[in-house]
Amino acid sequence: MSDYQSEQSEIDTSNLDVASTQTSKHGLSRRSLIKALAALSVAPSVYAQQGAGHVPVQQFHMFALKVSDVERSVRFYQDVFGAPIQARQGTTVCLGIGEGPMYFSLTPTSANEAPGISHIGLSVPDFRVDRVINELLRHGFTRSPGFTPGRPKLSTAMTMWDTRRQHSAGNTRELYFADSEGLTFQLCSTDHCGGGGDRGQICDAPEASPSAGFLSLVGINHFTNYMSHAPKANAFYKELFGLEYQSYQGPNFPTVGVGDGKQFLMFVGGASEAKPTTPGRIDHVSMSVTDFDVDAILAKLTDYGLTAREGNGETPPLSHWVSMRMANRGGAEEGTPELYFSDPDGIHIQLQHVDYCGGSGYLGENCEPRV
Repeated sequence: MSDYQSEQSEIDTSNLDVASTQTSKHGLSRRSLIKALAALSVAPSVYAQQGAGHVPVQQFHMFALKVSDVERSVRFYQDVFGAPIQARQGTTVCLGIGEGPMYFSLTPTSANEAPGISHIGLSVPDFRVDRVINELLRHGFTRSPGFTPGRPKLSTAMTMWDTRRQHSAGNTRELYFADSEGLTFQLCSTDHCGGGGDRGQICDAPEASPSAGFLSLVGINHFTNYMSHAPKANAFYKELFGLEYQSYQGPNFPTVGVGDGKQFLMFVGGASEAKPTTPGRIDHVSMSVTDFDVDAILAKLTDYGLTAREGNGETPPLSHWVSMRMANRGGAEEGTPELYFSDPDGIHIQLQHVDYCGGSGYLGENCEPRV
């Protein structure tokens, strides 16, 4: 859930780098391999359940950060999470989440590009690029060369593109699309790890983190996105992916449930009918941890060198803060704590308990699916 309470009055009234790499086959654990095989075995039923006409996404699988100094950011995230380097893609480094193959990537910003979250990755059971492309075409997307640095991000609106990422273990075909406000997604297979092979599934010899980390990541929970027309975005993604609302964080802020009943997409902003002039923005990603003790996590972040944010204004890099989501925004009566920190580039990261689904209860764990 976005830390948008201080901005709500304004909101309510406002209408890869693809170079070659040296990695190869993924060192998946037996447990992760079993999970991947199980996902593939149920793929036909997933397609049947979500029905023809939808892209049957399974879960959040990855996300990409654009950072000003990759080496510095790798060191920071390994210090905090103990994340191994799962794959390398030229100047891009992919850090594993949990047991993998989920990951997040760190890519250097290009000239005049601000750091931030560049795109969201979702896995699709029985992923076949051409079949998904045909489905996207039926939903009004057109083909394009994709985003080129220096061009307006809105130039990619309602387009899709696929790339061939070179790799010693075989080139990987990757598929992306941008919605009507230029918000960018990648679609991939359930065993994609950021490596080589036709699906990016080959990640040999991951590089262990030099630090054990003081927080242990389990998975990706949600993304909060700022849009010029949030209601249209909600309707669009429900239709495209065949999803339903999972919870409400206030009467006008539903969450679009993804996958396991915990993950979700949230769109906040205005409802302007005018053609977008500013691209949609991924405000933050939330990741799940098992030991969600607010005071203990804040103490660990402080010990590492982060400082408490002052008030609800500008957030400098390496800060931490807690927003209490009260009952009027779908939280617990006494408040649901939502914990955030900013990385060396000021990118916002949220942490929540593994049971958090964006709903009520102290852990935000109570959600009743709604259409």
